[in-house]
Amino acid sequence: MAAGCGSGTKTPNTQDDSISLNSTEPENSLIPGNTTDAGGSKILRTLFKGLVDYDPKTAAPRNAVAESIDTTDSRVFTITVRHGWTFHDGTPVTAHSFVDAWNYTAYQPDHQQGAGFLSVIDGFDKVDPPAPAGADQTAPAPTAKELSGLHVIDDYRFTVTLTQPMPSFPTRLGYVAYYPLPQSFFTDRAGFEAHPIGDGPFRFVSHTKGSDLVIERYDRYAGPHKPSIRRAQFRFDPSLEHAYADVVANKLDFLEVLPGEALVDGRYKRDLAGRNFTRADTGLQSLTFPLYDPRFADPRVRQAISMAVDRQGVIDKVFTGDRTPADGLVPPTARGATATGQCGELCRYRPQQAKALFDSTGFQGPIEIASNTDTANEKWLTAVCASITAALGRACTFHGVPTLGEIRRQINAHQMSAIYRTGWVADYPSIENFLNPLYRTGGSSNTGLYSNPQVDALLARADAARTDQESWPLYQQAEKLVLQDMPAVPLLVPGVQTGWSQRLRTVTVTPFRDLDLESVTVAPTTDRAAG
Repeated sequence: MAAGCGSGTKTPNTQDDSISLNSTEPENSLIPGNTTDAGGSKILRTLFKGLVDYDPKTAAPRNAVAESIDTTDSRVFTITVRHGWTFHDGTPVTAHSFVDAWNYTAYQPDHQQGAGFLSVIDGFDKVDPPAPAGADQTAPAPTAKELSGLHVIDDYRFTVTLTQPMPSFPTRLGYVAYYPLPQSFFTDRAGFEAHPIGDGPFRFVSHTKGSDLVIERYDRYAGPHKPSIRRAQFRFDPSLEHAYADVVANKLDFLEVLPGEALVDGRYKRDLAGRNFTRADTGLQSLTFPLYDPRFADPRVRQAISMAVDRQGVIDKVFTGDRTPADGLVPPTARGATATGQCGELCRYRPQQAKALFDSTGFQGPIEIASNTDTANEKWLTAVCASITAALGRACTFHGVPTLGEIRRQINAHQMSAIYRTGWVADYPSIENFLNPLYRTGGSSNTGLYSNPQVDALLARADAARTDQESWPLYQQAEKLVLQDMPAVPLLVPGVQTGWSQRLRTVTVTPFRDLDLESVTVAPTTDRAAG
């Protein structure tokens, strides 16, 4: 996966160096187990470091806080934590830091959005029992408070026993839901929410709602890559066009996604000459159906809407070709993805077939697509709606919600009456990450409440395969089944364009769309004046 780019040579460390980045406001307070949104995850990746992290250029997993992760059967893992790693309050990171955090995240009464990522560990069904099949069923109370599959050996070693073998388990351990927590979290959660304490290269400074969040370098950071910059400010600008103007004028240092207007005729290449980068994304843009709404229960409705979207037409009109039509649920950059998509005719623009199928369903009511408007979504989703209207002869309208946090709260509370945009960027580089969280029954990000026992069974078999290579065909079969049900309409694979100010040097954009803050540097003032 292409991920990095350079801009000059690394400069000496300057204590006063601070940079600014555009981002979206975190949906929740910055508790790792309760953060699944892009804005919150991006910030957590600077404040914390997990057992594993990912190479900023290739996304290859590598040990971080873990000194070793050993197994003989891919079911029981012995994990050794490195000595000398500390939280920002000076307390040591130990085996308990991970075990206690994972137990907290998994325990149903704690209501953590990332709990599903712990479901592969023995005993999860006791701490977070599933609800009985059927509508409006309530899950029974937990019969345990801790995962039976976690066992602390000593201060720096613990074991993890999974429900079944899973060779890819270590790859997951760089995701935010697996981050450690300091003991102070458990004695003063409110204090932690106001001032998060991590173990990463940067520590929290301040958060002004609706404005910005500031972090600063943690000088006792034990990792091998010490940041050069002193501070970073994440700005929550609701207008991507305004943020773009700021980065062109060197008032903002980094913009991870450029607005559609900047892509027209390659304008950004002129505006940001020598300070832009394009790469294939590890993400996907989709339309998700709230399947708890009876209007969307018929899969033919969902299939018809998918065939009513002229993906290439939207891309040509809005993005001047700088996107790729999605023909599956997994982008080709993910390990294990098929070279050609799995969707087939259902993801091709077939207006006549779409209308005939749609008319046969007797669908009643409006077609509405909802999305946040604090990123550049309205223009291209309006074009998607226009395509649906033209194909089906039924009006489709765009409904804007001001912020990502606001619409995510509605989505997570299952309060959506409209079809809604979903954007997924890989948490870790695997086909599994595009299927289990989103389409397994009870998955942590299965917000539309999709469920298919055949899909669940295939995913379970894939999870238990002896090697990644053996798991991939099973994941691919599951993907094909999901696409027949069409709980979400794959739309496009972004080709992400990023831009930065003249101040930045050694710029690396990771496969997760992050600016690598551990390697970026700021040009000396004399260089900036000359540039």
